[in-house]
Amino acid sequence: MADDGVRADVWLWRARFCKTRTLAARLIDDGRVRLTRAGQETRLDKPARTLRPGDALVFAIAGRLHAVRVEALGERRGPPTEARTLYVDLDAAGEGT
Repeated sequence: MADDGVRADVWLWRARFCKTRTLAARLIDDGRVRLTRAGQETRLDKPARTLRPGDALVFAIAGRLHAVRVEALGERRGPPTEARTLYVDLDAAGEGT
């Protein structure tokens, strides 16, 4: 696996925001994921778009808005403790945690 980027649907699945890659791809296809990279905000239009460490994502799942920054790409879909190391919750970071 290349260390420079990973597909957006794979990352959402590895970070355990979606139970399956199909659900992650659908979330992206529906235009419900925004990406901020180098100050430029765009809406992800394809599940194959590449995410890199430092990218920020905003998306809503089950009525809850998530704002996260990609910290790592991961090698697999591991347990929840491993998945939480892939991102920083920007909402919690603003609260001093």
